[in-house]
Amino acid sequence: MKQSLKTMPFRIYLTLFVFFTGIVSSFAQDAATTSTSTTHTETTTMHIEPWMWIVGAAVFLLILVALLRGKSKDGVSVTKTTTVENSDI
Repeated sequence: MKQSLKTMPFRIYLTLFVFFTGIVSSFAQDAATTSTSTTHTETTTMHIEPWMWIVGAAVFLLILVALLRGKSKDGVSVTKTTTVENSDI
C-alpha cells in the first residue's frame, strides 16, 4: 500500500506531462500566418459540348449517304447471257 502511495504523484506528473505535451504539439502545428491556395480544375465531357453532336451527326449523314448512293445505280440491272450451240462435227 505504501508503494502505491509513493508512485501516485509520479503517475499524476507523467499524465500531466503527456497531456500538456499533446496540447503544445497541437498548437505548434497551427500556423501563425494563414495562406490559402485554391486550384480550379474544369473538366468537360464530350456529351456536354453541342458542336461535337453536330459534327458527329454530319459525319454520320455523309457516311450514310455514301453507302446508300453506292448501292443503287439507276435501278437497272444488266444480265449478260451467252449461248453456245453444239454442232455436229
